[in-house]
Amino acid sequence: MTANAAPQTAPNYKIGNEKLIKVLPNAARKLTGLLTKQGRAEHGALRVAVVGGGCSGLQYKMDLVDGPANRDIMVLSADVRVVIDPKSALFVSGSELDFSDDLQQGGFKVTNPNAIVTCSCGESFAA
Repeated sequence: MTANAAPQTAPNYKIGNEKLIKVLPNAARKLTGLLTKQGRAEHGALRVAVVGGGCSGLQYKMDLVDGPANRDIMVLSADVRVVIDPKSALFVSGSELDFSDDLQQGGFKVTNPNAIVTCSCGESFAA
């Protein structure tokens, strides 16, 4: 450690529950496999964020990350860690995350009870 390096501190995050987001079994299997393949099985997580964009105004952004960041909410669901920033948590509360291998409409899908309008592609929503 160099003299100029600041000591690293653990991120300050909150623990949430499945009332915020629930990972369904197909999504859990896929995420566990992806995290293991990346060497993140022990501490890795899925980051779910809501960002502006898409044809309905808001869309989901998902990334595999090393763990929670400051101010995140971390939910353990189906043995998978999901981290969400506080702003995105307002939009995803009560959602379920599933995965499908379907060739045309496969991938991760969020079922969100807060979405007032969804687009036909299923990738964006308005709340």
